[in-house]
Amino acid sequence: MVSVLNIIAAVLTIGFGLFGFLAPAYTANALDLAPTNSTMGLSEMRASVGGLFVVTGIAVLWLNAPMAYAMLGVVYAGAALGRFLSVILDNPPLVKALTFGGIEAVLALWLIVANLNKAP
Repeated sequence: MVSVLNIIAAVLTIGFGLFGFLAPAYTANALDLAPTNSTMGLSEMRASVGGLFVVTGIAVLWLNAPMAYAMLGVVYAGAALGRFLSVILDNPPLVKALTFGGIEAVLALWLIVANLNKAP
């Protein structure tokens, strides 16, 4: 059961990343990011919201080791931490920020707790 949930989490990571990687304008809009006169924002979406997550998810599936899944959890923990700090400091749309942060926190908790004790 752990391995099935790990694979689902990695595939979700790839899926989330594909939005930023292949549809950066859509992703920016979904995240309430305003367009500017530069296309650098689209480049950043493809890189940090897209490619980073796509390649991380693929690497975790390829490595298929408890420590790899635990580290994916650490990545999500960092995202959740940043999201919740933003709720305190930046006043983003609360429901959207807490929804995304909650998903990140649940993935972090699962991946770390389920896999860290199994790592050599």
